[in-house]
Amino acid sequence: MTGTYRSSGNEQALFEHAFRSGVPVMLTGPTGCGKTRFVEHMAELLHRPLVTVSCHDDLTASDLVGRFLVTGGDVVWTDGPLTRAVKSGAICYLDEVAEARQDSLAVLHSLTDHRRTLYLDRAAETVTAPCTFMLVGSYNPAYRSSFKELKPSFRQRFVTIAMDYLPADAEAATIVAETSVALPVAQRLVRCANAVRSADRAFHFEPPSTRVLVTAARLIASGATESDAAEACILAPTSTDAAIIDGLREIAAATLQPADTTTTS
Repeated sequence: MTGTYRSSGNEQALFEHAFRSGVPVMLTGPTGCGKTRFVEHMAELLHRPLVTVSCHDDLTASDLVGRFLVTGGDVVWTDGPLTRAVKSGAICYLDEVAEARQDSLAVLHSLTDHRRTLYLDRAAETVTAPCTFMLVGSYNPAYRSSFKELKPSFRQRFVTIAMDYLPADAEAATIVAETSVALPVAQRLVRCANAVRSADRAFHFEPPSTRVLVTAARLIASGATESDAAEACILAPTSTDAAIIDGLREIAAATLQPADTTTTS
């Protein structure tokens, strides 16, 4: 089984409908909000193998579909991850698809329309996707420069499922399930993260993800103080601007304070 996944809306039902309809899905949302975890969860739920491709600037079409390689003195065609996923009827997950080169993404066109076919020009082979094959992409649209944005014509080939951070109580419960820290500790970490995420609207930095909160909780579980864990996992990776970090430290100091439980007689 994969780690904990908690639904925050109708994303699971939409994904299942898309799978049954044979249409690809694009997951959008901030970094670390659970897109990859969600795909792993759905692959298990649908009993399909998962092939993950981490997209980057140097990813070529050959990296996706395959190439001829010299093996034992012979030239042999070797399938790429996309081709293997199509042939096996797996879910192919293109993580951070906006990072890939536009010419590399062109090989996906025939898979993302009514044809559901992959053309291997160099191998002179045409592979028709079985009904169990599904193409899933993900990216974070919030901080993209224009040249990294996906073309509208490409985005429209996908059913888009917009994801976001979990509600505070669910996010805290996820942290507890992942790390076994006490619930009040998890709640304070979430409170700190949400305050920093609100500051992001003014300063435009990458907000802290659920992933970094889990990491901070693991440090705390191993004996680190909450303030040290927050500094190392939530604040320091957020910005290199000293003035911004100083302001965020004040936010963290206020939000990590335990609630006052004293009573007066």
